[in-house]
Amino acid sequence: MRHHPPHTGRAALWIAAWPILAVFVLSNAATPLYGLWQREIGFSTGTLTVVFACYIAGLLGSLLFAGALSDRIGRKHVLLPALALAALASVLFAFADSVPELAAARLLTGVTVGATVSAGMAAVADVAGPARKAQGSLLASTAMVLGAGLGPLLAGAVSETLPGPTSAVFVIELVLLTLAFAVVARLPLPTRTSPTGPRLRLPSVPAASHGRLAAGIAVFAPGITATSFVLSLGPTLLGELLGATSRTAAGAMAFAMFAAATGVQFAVRGLSVRRILITGALATVASMAALAIAVGTSSAAALVLAALLAGGGQGLGQLGGLTLLATNVPGERLAGANAALNGGGYLLAGSLPVAAGYLSAAVGLTAGATVFAAVLAGLALLGLLVIGKGATAGSPRGAGRPVDRGQPEAAGVGR
Repeated sequence: MRHHPPHTGRAALWIAAWPILAVFVLSNAATPLYGLWQREIGFSTGTLTVVFACYIAGLLGSLLFAGALSDRIGRKHVLLPALALAALASVLFAFADSVPELAAARLLTGVTVGATVSAGMAAVADVAGPARKAQGSLLASTAMVLGAGLGPLLAGAVSETLPGPTSAVFVIELVLLTLAFAVVARLPLPTRTSPTGPRLRLPSVPAASHGRLAAGIAVFAPGITATSFVLSLGPTLLGELLGATSRTAAGAMAFAMFAAATGVQFAVRGLSVRRILITGALATVASMAALAIAVGTSSAAALVLAALLAGGGQGLGQLGGLTLLATNVPGERLAGANAALNGGGYLLAGSLPVAAGYLSAAVGLTAGATVFAAVLAGLALLGLLVIGKGATAGSPRGAGRPVDRGQPEAAGVGR
């Protein structure tokens, strides 16, 4: 039997979101370190994107079962083992001296992230309760992008200031994960949310929400693919095109990208979900235009602008998609719905940057990045066609409001 936790304040929601932040710090902590590993181990740009894609493979595999499993047996029973795998990934990263070790660490990180974006985000919604689902969605989404930005910033700075450039980063991450484990263990969550549901169900939403899921994926997928490109090949672009080899610089650019993704979600919280999604798609198109300019003119300013706009595109697509699902999908299906949204996004994010990496190795980084930018901009523009009245029918002004009638009215996300 499902029960709702008592009313909680914003501080309690931030605490509930801490495990999401800790896991996403790990998700991108390796970004500024790839250049170091490339020199020490010796592997190509194509191999680098494959290592990055191992993360996507683990994430997509996890999304196939983590959401439904969380809905059936409870959030804690999925999150606690996931955090243990995150700790193992941190240990592998700390001592990695071969490509297989890096690939294994990235794979385990992906598995952990898949469990976190489905069960962890649903756990925040559980703690928020039915009256504050939209605020819970905002804080969960913010924790995700903030952690994703803090990871490379932390790694870049620590690796250039402390001895043991890779091991020190992941020792700090182990501390963050230990705190996350303690938070999950104490969260007031139901042990079972849907004990009579299927044991294994592919990520999905009820039929009435198919259009809303499609609208979320149409914006979130190009946005997160843009940020994935910056994470995987951004340091290479900085080094080969702009001559910037500092790991701190690479980490700072990634942090700025996700800081933009964080800030924009608070900035647009008064807009309708439809407007949020449209703005997100346009931000991704503008990001790809800036990327093409950056590689064509070797402009550092244009590359930073591309990263900031990419963060905005991901953040807006993520917020719009999560809000549509949280305010329309029943709680016992919410983790699976979150998994479907993220699965659709990461499927593109895992395939297109890898293709761009191998294309760049064959025709040059400038040409490869330009083709990537053109393809992704086209996909983002196609996404605008999906965001119609049918996808967000009934959506009132304010992302902090429910979309379907019959849902309890949610508190504004900024309150």
